Amino acid sequence: MSTNYETVTLAGGCFWCLEAVYDEVKGVLSVDSGYANGHVANPSYRAVCNGDTGHAEVVQIKFDPSVISFRDILNVFFGIHDPTTLNRQGGDTGPQYRSGIYYHTPEQKETAESLIKELNAQKIWDHPIVTEVEPIKDFYIAEDYHQEYFAKNPNQPYCMAVVAPKVSKFRKHYLELWKKQAA
Repeated sequence: MSTNYETVTLAGGCFWCLEAVYDEVKGVLSVDSGYANGHVANPSYRAVCNGDTGHAEVVQIKFDPSVISFRDILNVFFGIHDPTTLNRQGGDTGPQYRSGIYYHTPEQKETAESLIKELNAQKIWDHPIVTEVEPIKDFYIAEDYHQEYFAKNPNQPYCMAVVAPKVSKFRKHYLELWKKQAA
């Protein structure tokens, strides 16, 4: 097994949704929920939710590129959230719910920009992609109770109404990337 792991930080609405999906992706070694690219050191969940810190709710994903490509990580990302709404995912509104790819390498930036250009040209959505592509500036891990939230709280109403459908969508459309697919 490779030890040349990569890390990327993604924002696509509530971090519980992204974490629940990426926990199931082959080649993903870890997923940490947190806050990125703001202007306040060590922000709290409450401060981020108030929109005062400039941070996005994100997941930081460590993955093995010999098992899953960065492009496939992004294909899942674009497949499970709406990248055309500014500062919004469904009922979640505010800058903390923006769509963003916070790259860790110049190659990630190039891949992200290229894929966005391709997807916009395909006109998959009625509106252009507004996902920001920026270098990772900072990452603060979220409070412990946010980690593995869906796994620990599958019957919580938000999880049932919002997170579970995204996980189901991933399983339906990306079966070949699912860790637990039937053998």
